[in-house]
Order: sequence, then structure tokens, then C-alpha cells
Amino acid sequence: MNKNIIFQDLGVKDYKTVWDYQELLFNQIVTSKIQNRKEEVQVATSNHFLFVTHPHVYTLGKSGDLSNLLLSEKQLESKGATFYKINRGGDITYHGPGQIVGYPILDLENFFTDIHKYLRLLEEAIIATLSEYGIESGRSEGETGVWLGVGTPFARKICAMGVRASRWVTMHGFALNVNVDLGFFDNIIPCGIRGKAVTALNVELGVATVDEDEVKSKILKHFAVLFECTYM
Repeated sequence: MNKNIIFQDLGVKDYKTVWDYQELLFNQIVTSKIQNRKEEVQVATSNHFLFVTHPHVYTLGKSGDLSNLLLSEKQLESKGATFYKINRGGDITYHGPGQIVGYPILDLENFFTDIHKYLRLLEEAIIATLSEYGIESGRSEGETGVWLGVGTPFARKICAMGVRASRWVTMHGFALNVNVDLGFFDNIIPCGIRGKAVTALNVELGVATVDEDEVKSKILKHFAVLFECTYM
């Protein structure tokens, strides 16, 4: 089992460009696995973890409802936003500046073969990171992602998650709101869940901005512990 992960921080990149890059890495791993089985050999498969910030974009998962996007095509253009229907699970979400997006592209056969466990560990990496800022967060039953105020009238989502997996290879991932303009969430019914608010780390801390590089380093630290991996 190869528990080394090739890490890249891509900076600010167009959504479609990074989606294509994810597909490239994903397909390389899947092809390698198929070849291994065909030739009955054990060549180590690679794992990747990408950080990126996207310009304003709305994405709709394969099981999502388009009516959860509350903007017309013209209104999207006026806001400088784009829209994509994509092949992850989940409904609609927003990505934009001030948000840390993480895409682990892992061969889970290098770690464990349990998608439920994978999602829970992704959530746990974010929960542990937020804890370092004195923010108590957790899970909301039946709703993937990380939430604050679960079980109260003030429940609010701080991190959305949606993944795709095939042959135990993952893609897509999580989006943590750090310094994001929450007004962009007013244009959708986030994750198709009515009556639940969205929040960001800077809002919860009552500060203008939070150091995003610091947050990234904390996520990587907790991810490495949970997945027992090392970065390359």
C-alpha cells in the first residue's frame, strides 16, 4: 500500500481547468489499477491532494435539482459567475475567493475500502482544524459536511462536501468557507437544504480575515494523522 500523497497548491484556478486536471489524475490511477489486474502485478498507484481557490462558480451534483440555482444565465454573467453540472454526489454549492477547496484524489485501496469512513475522516480533518480556532463544529445526521450549532435553530454549514468514487479512486472533495463573501450563497439553496444558514470562519471569529495559508497547514496536518499518510 502506498500512503504517500503528492500535494499541490494550485492557487487561483478556473473550475473547469481543475476539473479536467482531476479527471486526468483520476483516470491515470484507474488505468493503472486495471493494468495491474490484467497483468497480475502489484505496481503502486499514486495518491494526490490538491488545494485550490476558484473564481465565482456554482456546481450542481449529479443528483442535484437545478431549481436550487436561483439565478438565470444572464444574472450569472452579471455576477461574473459560471455554472457547471458535475459528476460528484450532492446538490448545488458555490465556490469562490476566500474559500479553501480540497480535492483528494486517492486510491482508497492504499488506505481502506470504505467510502463512509472516507467521508467521515474528511469531516474530521475539518472539525479538528476548526477546533484549533476555538470553534466547536460537528456533523448533521443525514447531511454530509461540517456544521455549527447542530440541533439548534442557528444551525449553519461551514464546509460542504461532495465526492465521486470509482474502483475505490476518489475525486472532488470539500470546500471550507474561510473569508468567503456569504452573499453569493443567497443565489442558491445550498446543498438543496432549505432553512439552513451558511457561515465562514472569519464571521465566527469576528475578524476581517483569517490567514488562509495557516488554515491549509492545519488541514494538512490533521489529514496526515487521520489517513496515516506523508506528503511528497
